[in-house]
Amino acid sequence: MTGTSTPSDATVDRLRATVEALMPGVRADLEELVRIPSVSAAAFDQSTLVTSAEKVAALLRDAGMPEVEILRASRPDGSDGAPAVVARRPAPQGAPTVLLYAHHDVQPPGDPADWASPAFEPTERDGRLYGRGTADDKAGVMTHIAALRALLPSWGAGDGVGVVVFIEGEEESGSPSFADFLHRYRDRLQADVIVVADSDNWTVDSPSLTTSLRGLVEADLEVRTLAHAVHSGMYGGVVPDAMMAMTTLLARLWDEAGDLAVPDLVAGHAADLEYPEAQARRDSGVLDGVQLVGSGSILSRMWTRPSITVTGIDAPSVATASNTLQPVVRAKLSMRLAPGQDPETAYQALRSHLLATAPFGAKVEVTLKELGKPFAGDVSGAVYDRARWALARAWDGAEVVHQGIGGSIPFIADLTSVFPEATVLVTGVEDPDTRAHGYDESLSLRVLERACRAEALLLSSLTAEDVKTDVEGTDVKGKVPGDR
Repeated sequence: MTGTSTPSDATVDRLRATVEALMPGVRADLEELVRIPSVSAAAFDQSTLVTSAEKVAALLRDAGMPEVEILRASRPDGSDGAPAVVARRPAPQGAPTVLLYAHHDVQPPGDPADWASPAFEPTERDGRLYGRGTADDKAGVMTHIAALRALLPSWGAGDGVGVVVFIEGEEESGSPSFADFLHRYRDRLQADVIVVADSDNWTVDSPSLTTSLRGLVEADLEVRTLAHAVHSGMYGGVVPDAMMAMTTLLARLWDEAGDLAVPDLVAGHAADLEYPEAQARRDSGVLDGVQLVGSGSILSRMWTRPSITVTGIDAPSVATASNTLQPVVRAKLSMRLAPGQDPETAYQALRSHLLATAPFGAKVEVTLKELGKPFAGDVSGAVYDRARWALARAWDGAEVVHQGIGGSIPFIADLTSVFPEATVLVTGVEDPDTRAHGYDESLSLRVLERACRAEALLLSSLTAEDVKTDVEGTDVKGKVPGDR
């Protein structure tokens, strides 16, 4: 352990008992948050985000945070972003400041019929709490609040660390106002350590620090072959319809093994962790007999190599289809990028590939919708030592896994750009059974308590000496090879 000693066993035991006593209230408040359908997608009622932000602000005030504000920033189009909550406790003399991030908005729930219980009515089954946002990321919000409830009553004016809580309201919609928010409120958000509670754990019983995240390119693809729709019996077999051209073009994104066929993209190798195919199949729900795609190690395919998913197609539904050749079809593409990949370069490579491989002379348009930078964290230094210690103690001595995540949290690159000397820790309350963004999203209540305990231990252990050692020991935070 670098720096001064960690808290005593008596302090650890006291915090453990305190957090345990707080958990019924933490769960009740989490359930109230989940009942607020705070979907940030534009098609949904945006007033729910105001309700959600006001609830979070009230919880932070009740936890003892002396300064609490609901703030907005501007999106690139000039419109107001969703409401975010910022709470501050100034640092005592000589103490570091820790920024605690989470988000109070959620993904759309999808078809209610696909949920075993209503999406916005939290329901416990077998030790898991089901509902949209139970894990992603309202449990992250409550993890921060639980840690503050455990610590603030015992901290005098000169005790502990400075705390900034930043609860965003549009992460699930790409954080369009995030960059402006950071610059507009930089002084309020300034911190030495940033804890992003929006990630995964290796298993329920194996805590993780997320040390790499893939970047993101989202683009809309339009394929057009006809000036108007025509009868499929009259012209089928002669005229290439847009659906035929679109499916042919999409198939050319991958080779026969299922590896991405777009050239000149960065690819790396994941850490050598045991993750057998049977576990990948179980965690993802792959049906029996369906083969996995791609080559190389499974974790490399998931964490450090690029991939593309077709996340939507605009075309006639089966129920409303007529016997016509479609003149135009549109699709949405989501491309994940390996750590070390420049998103703009990757987009240009994707666009060039689509234009070059268009079949039958089809007219192809590619429209960029979103770019997100990948992240790779520096796992050395005293702050990471403290985080590993806190997670291990909270999980009763379990080994802490350094894992990558195939998903993207693009705003972390913005954080490291605005606060280049801050150490970023990516933690979370999810596990392989969480199904974040999917139907029957759920949270392990056991993981929630452990995560609350770990954050309380981390905040109680951080010292200015830890931060000073990290700043002196490395030039740039968040920059290591993409194989961690």
